[in-house]
Amino acid sequence: MELVAGSGYGHFMDVLVIGAGVSGLTTAICLAEAGLSVTIRTAALPGQTTSVAAGAVWGLTRVGPPDRIVEWGRAGLEALSKLAAEPGTGVRMAAGKEISRAPLEAHDWTGLVTGLRPCEKSELPDGFTDGWHYTAPLATMPVYLDYLQARFEQAGGTLEVSPVRSLGELAGVAPVVVNCSGAAAHDLVPDPAVVPVRGQVVIAANPGIEEFLIDRDPEPPWIVYMFPHGDTILLGGTNDEGNWDQDPKTEVAERIVAECSAIEPRLRGVEILGHRVGLRPCRPEVRLESEPLDGGVLWHNYGHGGAGISLSWGCAAEITTAVCG
Repeated sequence: MELVAGSGYGHFMDVLVIGAGVSGLTTAICLAEAGLSVTIRTAALPGQTTSVAAGAVWGLTRVGPPDRIVEWGRAGLEALSKLAAEPGTGVRMAAGKEISRAPLEAHDWTGLVTGLRPCEKSELPDGFTDGWHYTAPLATMPVYLDYLQARFEQAGGTLEVSPVRSLGELAGVAPVVVNCSGAAAHDLVPDPAVVPVRGQVVIAANPGIEEFLIDRDPEPPWIVYMFPHGDTILLGGTNDEGNWDQDPKTEVAERIVAECSAIEPRLRGVEILGHRVGLRPCRPEVRLESEPLDGGVLWHNYGHGGAGISLSWGCAAEITTAVCG
């Protein structure tokens, strides 16, 4: 596609990206590093988006369609594994396990990760009977989002905090608009298939835990997981479908710490450092497709559920290839 300067923003722009979560930032980076002039418009800075509340280990959870997500996820696994070798990205390769009190099936996609094997009995906490151990990229999200923002700006990108009220108001602003609005797409598009799945987590002082752990037993709205990030550990969480509330709830935080402590005794009496809430943008299938917008093109890139970080590089690459030819 041949790109020409947009109008209405007072500066040359090839692409306008809506949203500064991990999907918006990654898409904007790929387009900017391909040589395009890219601006992000966002209602909140990256560190205030849903992405900051993510765990965030590579994995393809609460997301579809199965055939496409594996390829996007494979690209994400490769990109994140490379970033884990670079200082300052907030990404590292981490070992950990998924455990269950019942027989546990591996995911369709777990064959992509390094060192996948059944857990030894000695590796399972009391009461658990099955599990998988593997190594995957794990991101400390505040650091990773700072890295992505800096990388975007180094590529010449501009970030503007200014909420987008409607897609119609963007007609003619840039030849290409990319909608990475996450759960907000429910109202912005509007797309009723997008449902927020509220995730609340607790940030605590890490008592020396090195491996991540995901309990595959609990049903929504509760899930139990722990992701160590050096001196801190992120404890979760919730899978509260249809809940738009972004304020942390004390009783939920207490339940999270209690359930994590029941599995990992070192967490008993742990120092609590903070609370985060994010709204996973869940949809039966990721929406990655284009439609005309007043002589230009509008790309949709949302509905990544609990796998935004994992799918971000693959989806961004697909859009960049389509836009740049």
